[in-house]
Amino acid sequence: MKPVIFAGPSIYHLQLPPEPGFDLVPPAQCGDILKAVQEGRRVIGLIDGVFETGPAVWHKEIMFALAEGCTVLGASSMGAIRAAECFRFGMIGVGQIFDDYRTGRRTADADVAILHGPGELGYVPLTAALVDVDDAILRMGAAGVLSGTLGETLQQRAKKTYFKSRTWEVLLSEVEISEEMATSILDWINRNGPGLKGRDALLLLEQIGRTQNVQQRQEFLLTRFFSKLMELSRS
Repeated sequence: MKPVIFAGPSIYHLQLPPEPGFDLVPPAQCGDILKAVQEGRRVIGLIDGVFETGPAVWHKEIMFALAEGCTVLGASSMGAIRAAECFRFGMIGVGQIFDDYRTGRRTADADVAILHGPGELGYVPLTAALVDVDDAILRMGAAGVLSGTLGETLQQRAKKTYFKSRTWEVLLSEVEISEEMATSILDWINRNGPGLKGRDALLLLEQIGRTQNVQQRQEFLLTRFFSKLMELSRS
């Protein structure tokens, strides 16, 4: 059975292989990874997951997948967070965002959070994740598009802005720059994608195509709550 990858807004507008060697499904919520294991999936990739519109993926179901001998990879968004929390148990983290959470350079889940459209519209991102804002500011500084002072000001604004309101248009409207400068920044961002979340997602897509499942079954402690989740997944 093909690997399965849970993804949505983080891969919006990315160029995917015409005949990928994996099945792409919507962002994961609680129980989805458990169901993937029950379906017989042996390689599972987690990029995006729900956290507000439904219950988030449990760590315990990732542990169950690993105990069943599955290979589980995470990157970019919810996948990066869960990989940083579970890599000691065998989950494979991919990309810079995972590494930032793993090392403690980032600690807030909200750094990857965005507002996005529904699945019918391809989960189109409607706001900018803080990780992508930080990445763009760093790259624009290196390219000479932004001064260090303006970059720092934008970063501070971005950190203070609620994720559902954080757009580049909003951030640029709150700093004292000319309309020409704001337009130049927006044009640079549009021409120099994808952002960090997208690039990390691509790394996972590339790696999962080369991943061979060699995990060995491990001991798993079955709890009352997980037993209930298993019952619900079969209903």
